[in-house]
Amino acid sequence: DLKPLTMSQPKIESPCIQICSIDEQRGICIGCGRTRGEIARWSSISATERRAIMSTLAHRLKDAGRSAQPPVD
Repeated sequence: DLKPLTMSQPKIESPCIQICSIDEQRGICIGCGRTRGEIARWSSISATERRAIMSTLAHRLKDAGRSAQPPVD
């Protein structure tokens, strides 16, 4: 018999704002600024790594002529 999971997993911090489209020229998502590789492994990297990446996103988006938006809950 399968039993439902009773433990809830902690929510993973994410800069995703649900505007998911890759700028092919720059190789970043136009919504959050992450690369495809970062998006793909986001749930498997450490919180420290996620925060390090997140600290670069506003700069990446600014360089791409976009402004950083607050994450959607």
